[in-house]
Amino acid sequence: MALPESFRHSLRLPVVGAPMFLVSRPALVIAQCRAGIAGAFPALNARPAETLDPWLTEIRTALDATPGAAPFGVNLIVHRTNPRLETDLATVVRHRVPFVITSIGAPDAIVDAIHGYGGLVFHDVTTLRHARRAIRAGVDGLILVAAGAGGHAGTLSPFALLPEVRALFDGTLILAGAIGDGAAIRAARMLGADLAYMGTRFIATQESAAGDAYKRMIVDSAAADVVYTPAFTGVAGNYLRGSIANAGLDPDALPPPGALAVGDHGKRPKQWTEIWGAGQGVGSITDVPTVAALVDRLAAEYAEAGRAAATDPFDTTPGAAPARAPYAGRVSGP
Repeated sequence: MALPESFRHSLRLPVVGAPMFLVSRPALVIAQCRAGIAGAFPALNARPAETLDPWLTEIRTALDATPGAAPFGVNLIVHRTNPRLETDLATVVRHRVPFVITSIGAPDAIVDAIHGYGGLVFHDVTTLRHARRAIRAGVDGLILVAAGAGGHAGTLSPFALLPEVRALFDGTLILAGAIGDGAAIRAARMLGADLAYMGTRFIATQESAAGDAYKRMIVDSAAADVVYTPAFTGVAGNYLRGSIANAGLDPDALPPPGALAVGDHGKRPKQWTEIWGAGQGVGSITDVPTVAALVDRLAAEYAEAGRAAATDPFDTTPGAAPARAPYAGRVSGP
């Protein structure tokens, strides 16, 4: 198992709370880390850029006062079109953020700076080609954004993507894609992931910065209400059908990629504020609890799934051991 020591000894569950644009702010990250899962937020959520410094101070101060809190991270968009990258990276380095999630671009320019103070770099990938590129850059882990994940997501099944990546990488693997409950976390571990990546489930929490209407739509939606389309950014992603309809568009007859991005600014919907991302796991979400209550529930479900696996009637080999070692966190049970 390729789990960093900083995660192994502080996580209650093998989970990273995914950084979500406009949704993940200090309150959510602090609550996640205090509850025993790693929390993260996009640097671009701190607006203006000068806000990033006090946000990191707020998070660090709160977690330093919480013995055993899980590590926190920041998501950096490393594409050349991000004008804030250099400034945000300098702020992250100054605060010695425990881990950085890089996405939409090659992470080469980031790795040395983060490793310089002992931080970790996890990079988003959707294909084996992207994984190979990130591995060459020296990242510590890969976030496999498989089919069904919220926002920008790939099309490969985790059953296809994860084994292929594991065959060529012995670092940390974090799996994303419709992971909404403790049983799904256990399934990700059984498949070979070191950690599960959960975003959509945490949109519908008390500490989330999502608006009430967004949270209600998450609770009221099912997998069939998630539309996979490149119409809004040119990159295919998963969005809530209801939010597309509310913006005056037909979810079943969207314009071609790029058309909305170059249309009339007064008529086109605002990405992420009006068109809401969500993963296919929305069907299992039925309430808006606090993060602490949700993590308690996930831990109970995770343990129960472990007990069920241990009594699998199809495992008839005497003394058979699980394919991977059980998670070495604080959850009790098999």
